[in-house]
Amino acid sequence: MGREGISLEVLSTRAGFNSAVRHINKTLEISGIIGTNNLGDILYERADENLFGERGAVLLRMLLIDKLGYKTASSNLRTVISDTQVLAKEFEKWKAVDLVVAYHHPDLGLLIANPKIAGELVNLGKLRKRELLVIYSGKGETRGDAQCLKAAELALSMFEGNKVKTPADLLKGNFAVRKVKKLEPEVPGDTVRLKVPKPGKPVKAGKPAPAGRKLKTPPAPVMRESARVAPMPVTAATPAISGGAVRMTPMYSVVVSNELFHNGNVEAWKRIIASYRAKYPDLQVFIYYDGERILDINTLFKWGKVKHGSAIQFAVSGTDIKDVAKLQRYFVQAASSRFETFLQGPVNTVLQLFG
Repeated sequence: MGREGISLEVLSTRAGFNSAVRHINKTLEISGIIGTNNLGDILYERADENLFGERGAVLLRMLLIDKLGYKTASSNLRTVISDTQVLAKEFEKWKAVDLVVAYHHPDLGLLIANPKIAGELVNLGKLRKRELLVIYSGKGETRGDAQCLKAAELALSMFEGNKVKTPADLLKGNFAVRKVKKLEPEVPGDTVRLKVPKPGKPVKAGKPAPAGRKLKTPPAPVMRESARVAPMPVTAATPAISGGAVRMTPMYSVVVSNELFHNGNVEAWKRIIASYRAKYPDLQVFIYYDGERILDINTLFKWGKVKHGSAIQFAVSGTDIKDVAKLQRYFVQAASSRFETFLQGPVNTVLQLFG
């Protein structure tokens, strides 16, 4: 089969064809606004796992390179900077050009961000040596020029920890940072309470705490405006368009609101994950902390350094991903002083939190 046949093979199934159509529609929609909007901002606001990974790479090439003529500079990082937020403060001043950074994370795949916004740049996690970093620099609907190429090269040098003098002509222009809006899970004071069944009966999600209000399940996420700072949904690798290909969601953050992420919190998380896996056995839950994947969640307690305000991240992989917002809400409660809700019932009971 020729190269063209391979690229069109996905269209031979209904699921593959529909997936391709949805992707094309999303691409066309983004194409209509890309000239006046930063691609990193668009992906950050939408938090659509179907636009990340290899599909994100398609957007970079199709929209930034082919459509807008952005210039690029790339490197397998020889050295890395430890505090990327310092870079965001500097890049925010570069109003002459639009910047997009693409980092090939060894675990999560392609991550895309607007480096002028600290809340997005931190989503790249800890940059690592010898991993590919690409800087895209352009002027929106105006084709990129020599100034764009110079900006990309300077930005790349700064990512590798080099001190550079910013040319004055990069500080004046129309590409100022705008506020970005993002879907964030609203976490009100409602507590998910579980009814403890008689032995042999499963535990089901119960009623929230406030009197007079009855919720069968936690509230769905609502839109809340966030200027530059938001939970860290790090974009993750997603296979090419396919009806049944395994993909991975962005990585979502859960901030610890308990004074310490202690053994009780750990056990609550373990039971939530067990409940999720029982409902969706084909899905995998990945836990990350401080940029490293956590293979044994007990180590989060043993380290003794996951304290109030720390962020634990998670992602889900599989072919038909569901209930991620609900999973995040449960994790948020289990990382708070209300973790005991998930410890009710016999030790070996699998909670039925997901219906």
